[in-house]
Amino acid sequence: MGDREREMVTDPLLMEKQEWKKRQRRHRLKQILTISSPIFILLLWEVLSRTGLIDARFFPPPTEIIGTFWAMGMSGELFGHIGISLFRIFAGFLLGVIPAIVIGLLMGLYSPVRHFLSPLIMAIMPIPTLALLPIIIILFGVGEVSKIVTIAGSVFFPVVINTVAGVINIDRIYLDVAKNYGADSKRFFYKIALPGSLPVMLEGIQMGQAIALLTIVAAEMMGANSGIGYLIWTSYKAFLLKEMYVGLVLISFFGYLFSLLLRGLQAKLLPWR
Repeated sequence: MGDREREMVTDPLLMEKQEWKKRQRRHRLKQILTISSPIFILLLWEVLSRTGLIDARFFPPPTEIIGTFWAMGMSGELFGHIGISLFRIFAGFLLGVIPAIVIGLLMGLYSPVRHFLSPLIMAIMPIPTLALLPIIIILFGVGEVSKIVTIAGSVFFPVVINTVAGVINIDRIYLDVAKNYGADSKRFFYKIALPGSLPVMLEGIQMGQAIALLTIVAAEMMGANSGIGYLIWTSYKAFLLKEMYVGLVLISFFGYLFSLLLRGLQAKLLPWR
């Protein structure tokens, strides 16, 4: 093989290797930027609190909050609140998401179902779920069921609406191909409707998990004797602000964690996106 032929072979390989290195550098830079912003805020908060530029009574240094977090964890108190809140979140989330997906698919696939249910959903959706909490408590009592139903109600609407939109916006060509090949209802559902609606449906589920966290905090503030929301509210009333910030950090952490998990699920189910 001559020099010229050798160059023609090696040049593309070198270019590909250089491009790969560039992509790796960009990826590392994005990771550094992602980590640096919260670290910067925490360092700034620490300095401002320690120097007295902000009132440490209301904004205690992050290092002291971490110490409080550790002490509450070692005593076992913290894990009790976390466990009960996570149970309520997961139970309410599943109770809201599963019916929402089923109803959303039916509404998207069948026009009569959509016209029958749309007025009900549009009428109830603007009412904040917490505004319905008194009715929920009357129906289900003040125990765990009422909190789970409250979360389910808040999660249901974004998921059902996004699922309907996902089915309706499936490209017409896929529907025509399915009809031309004589796909039955079962095959059409699993091969066309469900995969076609997944991108928008998962966005609705992503919204639902964020709303579930907001709802659980409010629900536990109003009528509970345990949970992260209860911890935040009772700590605030007793002016134990370090404990209050521990609860706020936990909600923030779980929100970020659940978002990452759902994004990972989305990457697995929708690799083309």
